Amino acid sequence: MTVKTRFAPSPTGRLHVGNARTALVNWLYARQSGGLMQLRIDDTDRDRSLDVHVEGILADLDWLGLAADECFRQTDRADRHAAAFDGLVASGRLYPCYETPEELGIRRKAQLAAGRPPVYDRAALRLTDADRQTLEADGRRPHWRFRLDDRETAWDDMIRGRIEVHAGSLSDPVLIRADGAPTYTLATVVDDAETGVTHVIRGEDHITNTAAQIQLFHAFGADEPRFGHLAWLLDPAGAGLSKRIGSMAVGDLRDDGIEPMAVAAFLTRLGTSDAVEPAPDLAALVASFDITRFGRAAARFDPAELLLLNARQLRLADAAAAAPRLAAIGVPDAMAPAFWDAVSGNLERFGDAAIWWRVVAGPVDPVILDDDTSRAVLAAARDTLPDEPWDEASWGLWTKAVQIRAGVKGKALFRPLRLALTASEHGPELKKLLPMIGRARVLARLCGEAA
Repeated sequence: MTVKTRFAPSPTGRLHVGNARTALVNWLYARQSGGLMQLRIDDTDRDRSLDVHVEGILADLDWLGLAADECFRQTDRADRHAAAFDGLVASGRLYPCYETPEELGIRRKAQLAAGRPPVYDRAALRLTDADRQTLEADGRRPHWRFRLDDRETAWDDMIRGRIEVHAGSLSDPVLIRADGAPTYTLATVVDDAETGVTHVIRGEDHITNTAAQIQLFHAFGADEPRFGHLAWLLDPAGAGLSKRIGSMAVGDLRDDGIEPMAVAAFLTRLGTSDAVEPAPDLAALVASFDITRFGRAAARFDPAELLLLNARQLRLADAAAAAPRLAAIGVPDAMAPAFWDAVSGNLERFGDAAIWWRVVAGPVDPVILDDDTSRAVLAAARDTLPDEPWDEASWGLWTKAVQIRAGVKGKALFRPLRLALTASEHGPELKKLLPMIGRARVLARLCGEAA
């Protein structure tokens, strides 16, 4: 059997990190198993499905490197959904219902007030042919429900273990809306069965759906796939994520300069007991992936933790990998290895490299401290500044000479020099930056000139 997973987002909003984790886990499981991942755009909700969201989903998955092996929209298979509907009607498993959403809402409130679960009571099954004719003559159009067998449905979940759900705790699911459109439940089971999906890995909010869907698979004469339900991801405040409000959107992380591999490494470990570590590439994540490591408890997605991992992720990159991006900010190829070696350990985002390139190439407005000690340090620095060529040893030899001439050491020595040369309190080692800045710029900045 060839393993086939699927990621099936609905294009009703922006992809958030919870959706991205589902896509990533499906992709990793498929790749580790030598199988395929299907991307299915669940666009049966025609009122809220927008092409701009489809484009956003594709862009986000491309950025993360999660290439699908096949891709289609559910609406492209409308004829197959209609045929499945006709078959279920013929077999007697579907029945028409005429309640409005408002009527169903009132009924649910009454059930809850009476201490009963808000399960549909199958009132539509008690309608006569005459009742249905009257309702339709009044303009009512039916929605169609799938009649569940009154039995327990169980499966061995890939993540949560044995799960058992009795149909008596569920409402018969609506498969066709009053406007004739198929619901998620019908379309997803038909598509999974007919396109050969073997493993369905999705969020825990689908657990109750799974019990009904297994019965629907059986009604079609198909074997159900294996199921795995990931625990929710929460935001730092403990709230659930929502693509409709754009919370923790993948596109925002991209725009904020976060590395795609940092996102992938973070999401692969989030919700497991494994330490969150950077990874060199997706192949390394595939090699170490174990779906059974995910726990049942919800995990919090903290952007601050992701930013820390992003910095570590950047330090994994070598100069050759960074060179094209460095060239885009003006770093010459010949200087790229030395520059990346100097600055990579001080970056939270790759975009920070542009700040340090400006320190190297200028102009920089030096910060000159106005106190006697600092003035003495800068005067000594100008007097003892050695001739080029410079290497990493030059900084130590020069500052030793400044220390002797000015009679100061420690912070009183190094702070005025760093502020004059970089206009910053902190940053990469100056022994590495100094040879790239060059003597002319160093001397000008020591004199308080922008250079």
